[in-house]
Amino acid sequence: MGQGLWRVARNQQLQHQGYSGQGYLTREHGRRIATNNVSNTSHRKQAQGGIDIYHLLKTRKSKEQEGFINLEMLPPELSFTILSYLNATDLCLASCVWQDLANDELLWQGLCKSTWGHCSIYNKNPPLGFSFRKLYMQLDEGSLTFNANPDEGVNYFMSKGILDDSSKEIAKFIFCTRTLNWKKLRIYLDERRDVLDDLVTLHNFRNQFLPNALREFFRHIHAPEERGEYLETLITKFSHRFCACNPDLMRELGLSPDAVYVLCYSLILLSIDLTSPHVKNKMSKREFIRNTRRAAQNISEDFVGHLYDNIYLIGHVAA
Repeated sequence: MGQGLWRVARNQQLQHQGYSGQGYLTREHGRRIATNNVSNTSHRKQAQGGIDIYHLLKTRKSKEQEGFINLEMLPPELSFTILSYLNATDLCLASCVWQDLANDELLWQGLCKSTWGHCSIYNKNPPLGFSFRKLYMQLDEGSLTFNANPDEGVNYFMSKGILDDSSKEIAKFIFCTRTLNWKKLRIYLDERRDVLDDLVTLHNFRNQFLPNALREFFRHIHAPEERGEYLETLITKFSHRFCACNPDLMRELGLSPDAVYVLCYSLILLSIDLTSPHVKNKMSKREFIRNTRRAAQNISEDFVGHLYDNIYLIGHVAA
């Protein structure tokens, strides 16, 4: 009885002070609305000069029933930014919904240049009826053709006006493209030594440590699986290019292209020795220094020791 009277008195007191359950919810709701308004204002201020986050959230809230944002209701620069993250397949699917946006030339130009960094047609006045979407399809078709038959692939690019019939243009295309099969590319370069020469000159090994430069070289021009004339050609061309990029270092260390050639062969053999599971007795640092200096006597012991440490810590130069 006493507790019931206390609850009645307490409720009357709360109602008198305006803190009834309904009043409290009303006040709390008002406080939340005010907070949201301040937050929205803050978002708008932060978005000045950049992406309009407030507009994005507002559009998304109004389209919650549809399950996704209608890109046509967003600012064009924001819509293009979103679509730029799509690959070619997804962009084609997006064009079924947003045809004008997904077929924009800038989006397809970005896709072309991000996959095929250099094409002769990029530097020409586009022909009548040219579109980057069509060019993407041709580049993709040409790459697939190259990976089946390199000569036919290059001829396809030339027939479509994508590449000029020049060893330098072909070399730049290969250097800036990562979709070509490396085995087919190795066969093609072995047959086209003029393209190989131009491809080597595109590398810049300035101020690079020799093993690191050799790794970069073999990432673009894959080494053959067996020793032979082609591997010797690659190492010879690399040695001359490395010396040309580092003339001061060569004078300081007293190295010549022939000495660099010997070092490269030593690094390849050491890489096989240290990384192969079939070699039980690994070559020691002292043995490597002794064998290398026997072949190239002018090389300092410290420099050869650093070469060994690099292979031991980082791994194969031609992997």
